[in-house]
Amino acid sequence: MQAYNEVSDEFLSKQRLLVISPHADDESFGCAGTIAKIKKLGGEAYVLVMSVGDLKLYDGKKDVVKGSTREEEFAAVAKHLNLDGYDIWYKDPETHLRLDKIPQRDLINVIEKESKVSLDRINPTMVALPAISYNQDHVATFTAGFTACRPHDPKVKAFPRVVLSYDNQTLFWNTDYDKFHPNLYVDISDFLDMKLKALSLHKSQLRHSPHHCSIENMEYLARTRGHEISVKAAEAYVCHRIVF
Repeated sequence: MQAYNEVSDEFLSKQRLLVISPHADDESFGCAGTIAKIKKLGGEAYVLVMSVGDLKLYDGKKDVVKGSTREEEFAAVAKHLNLDGYDIWYKDPETHLRLDKIPQRDLINVIEKESKVSLDRINPTMVALPAISYNQDHVATFTAGFTACRPHDPKVKAFPRVVLSYDNQTLFWNTDYDKFHPNLYVDISDFLDMKLKALSLHKSQLRHSPHHCSIENMEYLARTRGHEISVKAAEAYVCHRIVF
């Protein structure tokens, strides 16, 4: 598939975007600039976070990051990005990082019906799913979300006209290098600072450069994606469906 041209402002201004995020912070790594741009242009943006929970990180510290801390950080991000709504579904440590152990039908129901920002409730025009990576929660979320976005008669059921997968800073570590080839880009040259600020609000998840999850690396990635289409900064997506 040939790369689409940069998505126009007029197109984005009419979108009701739902970002489905496996964890609190994936939405900012992949879509914060796009969210900020859509909101600035007059569109709507929502985020469904599938899971937060207590977790010991490999960050040189002995403390466990509490799920409640992740919730508070995400609430600050939601305010910063001026989200129209959001939901955090699973909040227990037993589920966190174990979405692959939940029956797919249950995950589909959350995305399709049960969440307060589900497809049935907000009827999004655009849905952004996490690209498949080595992370089992990302795989489970993508698979359930992709199924939830299956074709329907829009007169009787939500039918997102645009379905995308968003970029992730860990996609380089993959045995299948064909999994993420962007064919749709959003110019976020004027919103890069907002993206980096959103990432900085996920304080418990911050890593120092040269870690691939550092803010510095995310700026490099955004600028690299921008250079791929000759703008200062961009977010890249794989487009699975677009209906004009």
